[in-house]
Amino acid sequence: MSKMSRYPSDGKVYVGDLGSSASKQELEDAFSYYGSLQNVWVARNPPGFAFVEFEDPRDAEDAVRGLDGRTLCGRRVRVELSNGKKLRDRGSFRRGNGRPFHPEDKCYECGERGHYARDCHRHRSSRRRR
Repeated sequence: MSKMSRYPSDGKVYVGDLGSSASKQELEDAFSYYGSLQNVWVARNPPGFAFVEFEDPRDAEDAVRGLDGRTLCGRRVRVELSNGKKLRDRGSFRRGNGRPFHPEDKCYECGERGHYARDCHRHRSSRRRR
């Protein structure tokens, strides 16, 4: 069994490590080289990933082979066949909930790197429940 066929392909590709400046148009330009696209969705909150859906699942497999580890939208990206699992099912979470921590992420409360707003020591009192 090939590495590409671990999951039944529905033509959807996960694109990770994009950063916050990724644009739908840049992704469409890069991925349409491999085949006709049905949909491109770029995450905005939190940023850093996208899903690209091909009309033909074989085109998705070609795109994974061709674009994984390449530079797109100014960042070296991870491109994988979507496995159909929701992010929370992947088991790679900090304290078992939320999303995986990335060193470039900033706190929405104070703007510092190294923690999320839910853990912000500067604004803890303003978020307490009454």
